[in-house]
Amino acid sequence: MSDMKATVEPVSNGFAVCGYEKIEYGFEFLDGVFDIQNPQLSKCYSKWQRCLAVMDYNIFTLYGDHVQKYFDHYQIKLTIHKTMIGEKAKTMDTLLSIVDSMNHFGIFRKEPVLVVGGGLVTDVAGFACASYRRNTNYIRVPTTVIGLIDASVSIKVAVNYGGYKNRLGAYHAPQHTFLDFTFLRTLPVGQVRNGFAELIKISSCADKSTFDLLDKYCEQMITTAFGRLESSDEVKVAADQICKAGIYEMLKLESPNLHEIMLDRVIAYGHTWSPLHELVPDPPLRHGHAISIDMAYSATLSLMRGLLSPEDHLRLLRLFSRAGLSMDHHQFDAPLLSKATAAILRTRDGKLRLAVPVSPIGECVFVNDVSHEEMCKVLEMHKNMVAGFPRQGNGLDAFVDSSDTGYGLHGASTEGVPSEEQTDTKHSMPVSLRSLKPMDDVILSAIPAAGLGDVAVKV
Repeated sequence: MSDMKATVEPVSNGFAVCGYEKIEYGFEFLDGVFDIQNPQLSKCYSKWQRCLAVMDYNIFTLYGDHVQKYFDHYQIKLTIHKTMIGEKAKTMDTLLSIVDSMNHFGIFRKEPVLVVGGGLVTDVAGFACASYRRNTNYIRVPTTVIGLIDASVSIKVAVNYGGYKNRLGAYHAPQHTFLDFTFLRTLPVGQVRNGFAELIKISSCADKSTFDLLDKYCEQMITTAFGRLESSDEVKVAADQICKAGIYEMLKLESPNLHEIMLDRVIAYGHTWSPLHELVPDPPLRHGHAISIDMAYSATLSLMRGLLSPEDHLRLLRLFSRAGLSMDHHQFDAPLLSKATAAILRTRDGKLRLAVPVSPIGECVFVNDVSHEEMCKVLEMHKNMVAGFPRQGNGLDAFVDSSDTGYGLHGASTEGVPSEEQTDTKHSMPVSLRSLKPMDDVILSAIPAAGLGDVAVKV
């Protein structure tokens, strides 16, 4: 939520406006957000008596019945827009399909959309809400490690465009975010390690104690889904401590700079050359693996400059390897470095602003004076170093599969979605699908027209 205060003063040739926007939003740790004994989420929709949810298709498959029973229990009519969004489907077309559902639903000005899914889903649905009437409320329930500890912490929302990540977007804070780590029980191990990379990012540059815990519990955290799969109290306690500390550290770094006025950002470690790793390879690398390559390479650059000790450099690379994260890719070469550097220089207003870890681990500095020649020398040394690691520096589950791309469902084609109109036979409610894309479809529950007049709206 935000609150704007401003003054307007006449000046010699016009007017001067000075405004300050207060932004307030909260995070709530809540295991079992859709369990009926937990009414917190339902209270957000009680005055509306209905809810439009944008939900990841896999989450719908696993939890759809449970979610429906939750809203039925609280007598809230549930409407679900199902979507499967990967980097290749993180597009304006996908965003517009969500907007179509908001139109069909008839969302009120202050009515919050519920967004349930991983970071890609919250990114695109959040941007749809930022675009719709220029400011539509939304509530987030992230369901992946990246969603829980990284994407949910930021107010940035976006889609990819023109072969570049997050080229179109906005800054749009949610009303509230529910952090429910029980979703990790059903998260594939590849997605668990994918999110583990974000914890390495924040801890290696800003929180040594958390890095030490990651180093200690690395393999156990991944194989037990952060202690959620097996009865390992020690791992769960450590994982909860790590995640809460990581989120808190991210919030402390992000909150003073919500609109990225300051461009030297600690949490941009690993995000200098990685965007092209997610879009150039075919199939693309998962986000965690892309930033791990970037982080490992940046650490090698820091080593060569004498900023990171050989011991800390080796410890960091070993952690990537133990986690099954990528440290290299055959398409990570001089031309990609050049193209990615040119792109990030424009994003960062002409400076590289490269965050690199330094010794002792838990701190970082920003580097600007890196020539292409130095980058290539570092790359050659880095490739030689990681070649001696297991899998020659390649990661496990590194590439997106059909469930990541947004163009497939459990490995099956989804091109057969009706192109004109589909009818919800239960409620006899037509749903236009003309503008919907292969992995976006809508289930609309009937909303009696007379009931709309009973919705309380506060302006």
